[in-house]
Amino acid sequence: MPPASPAAGKALPMKLLVRCAFLAPFCAVMAAGSGELRGAAAAELPEDHRTLATSTSYAGLEAFLASVDGKGPVRVSVEGKTKEGRSLFLVHAAHRADAPFRILFYAQQHGDELSGKDALLYLIRDIVRDPARLPADVDLWVMPMVNPDGAEAGKRRNSAGSDLNRDHVLLLQPETQALHRVARRLKPHLAVDSHEFGRDSKEWTKKGWEKWADITMDGLNNPHFDAGRIAAARRWVDESAEAEAKAGHGFLRYWVGGAPPDDEQRHSAPDTDGGLNGIGAYGGLSFIIEAAVRHESKNPSADLGARVDAYLVLFRRFLEGAGRRAEDLAIVERARRLPLPAFLPSDALWVNPGGRVIEFPVVEVATGKVLKVPTANLMTEVAVKRSVPTPLGYAVDPKAAGEIGALLTRHGIPFETLAAQRKGVTETWTLLRVEEEFDDVYSRYGGRTIVKRGDRREAELPAGSLYVPLEGEGALRAAILLEPSAMYGLWQYPAFRPLVGADGEIPVRRVLRAAAPGAAAR
Repeated sequence: MPPASPAAGKALPMKLLVRCAFLAPFCAVMAAGSGELRGAAAAELPEDHRTLATSTSYAGLEAFLASVDGKGPVRVSVEGKTKEGRSLFLVHAAHRADAPFRILFYAQQHGDELSGKDALLYLIRDIVRDPARLPADVDLWVMPMVNPDGAEAGKRRNSAGSDLNRDHVLLLQPETQALHRVARRLKPHLAVDSHEFGRDSKEWTKKGWEKWADITMDGLNNPHFDAGRIAAARRWVDESAEAEAKAGHGFLRYWVGGAPPDDEQRHSAPDTDGGLNGIGAYGGLSFIIEAAVRHESKNPSADLGARVDAYLVLFRRFLEGAGRRAEDLAIVERARRLPLPAFLPSDALWVNPGGRVIEFPVVEVATGKVLKVPTANLMTEVAVKRSVPTPLGYAVDPKAAGEIGALLTRHGIPFETLAAQRKGVTETWTLLRVEEEFDDVYSRYGGRTIVKRGDRREAELPAGSLYVPLEGEGALRAAILLEPSAMYGLWQYPAFRPLVGADGEIPVRRVLRAAAPGAAAR
C-alpha cells in the first residue's frame, strides 16, 4: 500500500509559505501582462468559478497552494523542479491514511491549455471549505500544473522545447519524470489527464462550422491492456454525457481528426507516449479530458468559466464514484493480478467495423444551428493487426545497455546485468526502415518501424547484457517498451536509432528460453 502522506515528495518550504502569504495581496497589481495566459496572482479565486475570466498564473497557483496547505485534509509538497527552476506541486487530500481508492488528477502538460488546471484549483478550494466534498474512501492526489515553464511562456511545450504529452515513453523531461514517480509510488486506481482543443480550427471554419462539443473525454485503449479496464473506462465515458447535458454542456467521446464526411476522425491514440495510456500502464483506469476553446477569438478567455464548469462536472463525478467505486476497485485489483497474455499485440489501428454511418454533430456558425453530418469515417474501435507470442523476457546487447538501462530505470522496471555469459534461446529482429511520414492512404502515423523477424536459435548472451524478465509488476510496461516487433517501437525515436547495428539488427532480443536469471538489480 503506498504511503498516504506526501512524505515521498519534498515538503513546501516555510520560506515559500511565508513569502506567498505575504505577497498574495500585492501580486494581482504587480503581475506582468494580462489576458488568459498571464493571470493575476492571488491566493483567492473568484467566488463563482463560472465568472472566471483570467486563468491562474504560476505565481497565483503558488500563492493559492500556500494559502490552502495544511487546511482541512489538504497538504502540499514539491515533487520536482523544471529546467527553469519552477516547482512541480503535488497536492494530497485524504481523511484517513488507509483510504482505499487512489485518484490522480493532473493538468496543463501543454502550457497553453488552461481550464483543467483552474478547475482543479476550484476542486481543492471546495474541499478545504467543505471537507465532506471529499469522500472518506478517496485518497486524492493532484498535480495541477505539470508544465509551469510552458504556462508562463504561453506555449504548448516546456522550456526545453519538448511536448510533454509525447514524452511518456522516453521520460527525458523533469516534468514527466516527476509525474511518473508519483504514478509509480501511488499506483492510482483512477487517473485523469486534462487538456483543451480548438473548436474553431481552420479546416472547420472554411466549411462555416465549429466543433459542437464543449468538452470531450475518453478512456485508456492500448491493446496491451485488459478488456475489463477498457470496458470500465468506456462506461464512464458513455455515462458522462447525461451529467454534462444537465449542466448545459455538450459532451462527446474524445476524438481528433479532420472535418466530416471526407476526412477521418478517430478517438484517442492507443500509444503509450501520451499520459492517457502512459499512466494507464500502471494498472488503473485512465482518462483524457479536453475542453473546447476558441483560439481565434479576440478573447479566448471569454468562456473560461464555462470550461471550468464543464470540467468540474466530470471531476466531481470521479470523486463521488457514480455508484461504481466498489466495481472499479475490483476491476483494477483483478487486472493487476493478471499474468501477461499468451500473445502481445505488435500492430494495431483504428477501424470502423462494418463501415457504420453515424451523424456527426457540427455547429453552423452563421446560424448557430447544430447540423448532423453523415460520415462513415469515424473510427470507433482499436483493431489488432498482428501479434507475437509473449517471450520470457528481453536481452539487451551490452553496446545498448547504458541507454536502455537508463530508460528502464526511469520507468522503474527491474532488470539484471549479466556478470557472465548465459545461454538462451533467443529471437533477433532487424529494422528495415522507419516510415517518418503520415500515410494519407491508410491514415497511419509517422514513426512506423518496419521490421523483419530473424533467427530463433540458442545463443550466448555476453557479459554486460541486460536481462529483463517479463514477470512482476513491471512486466507489462517492459513488454510495451522493449518489444522489437512493435510497429511503433522504441526505434522510431531518433535518440535510440543509433543503437541499431549497421546491418539493422535491433539490440533487443526476445528471450524464448533461458537459464534461470540471478537476482534482479536496477
